[in-house]
Amino acid sequence: TLKMRVWIVFLLCLAGHAFAAPTEEEPVVEELVSEEPVVEEPEMGSNPVQVEVGEFDEAIEVVEDVAAENPCLNYHCKKGKVCEVDDSNTPMCVCQDPSTCPPADGEFEHVCGTDNKTYDSSCHFFATKCTLEGTKKGHKLHLDYIGPCKYIEPCLDNELNEFPLRMRDWLKNVMVTLYERDEDNNMLNEKQKLRVKKIYENEKRLQAGEHSLDLLAHDFEKNYNMYIFPVHWQFGQLDQHPVDGYLTHSELSPLRAPLIPMEHCTTRFFEACDADNDKYIALEEWASCFGIKERE
Repeated sequence: TLKMRVWIVFLLCLAGHAFAAPTEEEPVVEELVSEEPVVEEPEMGSNPVQVEVGEFDEAIEVVEDVAAENPCLNYHCKKGKVCEVDDSNTPMCVCQDPSTCPPADGEFEHVCGTDNKTYDSSCHFFATKCTLEGTKKGHKLHLDYIGPCKYIEPCLDNELNEFPLRMRDWLKNVMVTLYERDEDNNMLNEKQKLRVKKIYENEKRLQAGEHSLDLLAHDFEKNYNMYIFPVHWQFGQLDQHPVDGYLTHSELSPLRAPLIPMEHCTTRFFEACDADNDKYIALEEWASCFGIKERE
């Protein structure tokens, strides 16, 4: 079971990263799980519930003002590629040789791919994925979760029903913690702060802690309105490339990948959210997964 202490430490570690919006242009969509050719996405946007910004970056190439003496200086390539110049001194992005990636400092840098293979680091993973571009294997390969590959227990039906109870409570506490610590509006804008302030000051709010599932279910029923905004807010933070009311596999990755080692129902939960099985999670499907009524 997921422990609230782990959640809060997880939040505080991740919320300190940069929150700059992506500057790349022409964002395009990659499907959640698809057999169609892959198209790439820009760098992950502002989301305090994510790992290192850019960790799941599958950004498109961007050309800025390039110094003539070094065409690659401001020429940016997506994860897994590096800049090289051709015979005419024109910069271009080519797949990085995985052997050129910096050696991992420790097991904490390892990542697990959807091929159930452990990669030394995200650099090794994306470099390998790049070399498989255009192939069926490469199209199906995604970063599955943070840490070495391990046995993930099957998620039972009753456990799947319990998952959103803990997740809802965590999202609410994430927002409250951001509100308490956000002095410079880097995490929440003024409108968001006003919404969270109502939750923060509500005397009926269930304080952060390790609560029984019965208590979490009871609190959701009695204080339903406190959970609506946190659930919708998290969807908005993930829906960045493009902002279209749908979540793709890559848009889910910043939230999904760190959770899987702690919550073995993570994958099944997000798969179940795609009720119409169209490979995208719409806002209505996301809200329904967390028990939020459609009219909200």
